[in-house]
Amino acid sequence: MIFQEKSEGMMYGEMMFQTTFMVSSQCEGDIIDITPQVKTVVRESNIVKGIIHLFVQHSTAALTTIEYEPGVLSDLRRALSVLAPDSADYAHNARWGDGNGRSHVKAALVGPSLTIPLKGGTLMCGTWQQIVLLECDVNAGRERTIVCTVMGNN
Repeated sequence: MIFQEKSEGMMYGEMMFQTTFMVSSQCEGDIIDITPQVKTVVRESNIVKGIIHLFVQHSTAALTTIEYEPGVLSDLRRALSVLAPDSADYAHNARWGDGNGRSHVKAALVGPSLTIPLKGGTLMCGTWQQIVLLECDVNAGRERTIVCTVMGNN
């Protein structure tokens, strides 16, 4: 099927829905399952086939998928601490004195965004794949804003 572009930049028959939601973390290393919130956004969008793009608006938090199981969550925390150890010297800390240089590095390694395909109004995640927010900041108790953009058609 050939689509013609609308003046808004969308194709005929395609829709876009955008919203945000907040996630509260308690401490560095929190891994928070946000799959239920993302499923709610997909349902509210009424988009059946397409993609959902998630973006966390913070430089010390990240988004990814993982099997949300205590062992693998512990493994992820350990892997990130090896890549950006607490004891390393960070130029960011020397300049700003806030002690969260490792937080920025960990978040950058994982990344602030994630895109997941939709089919039949459902996330096309694997059986053991959940969507998570990683709290990388050394400063405890943060509110994180996640922007969700759903694009596709019904």
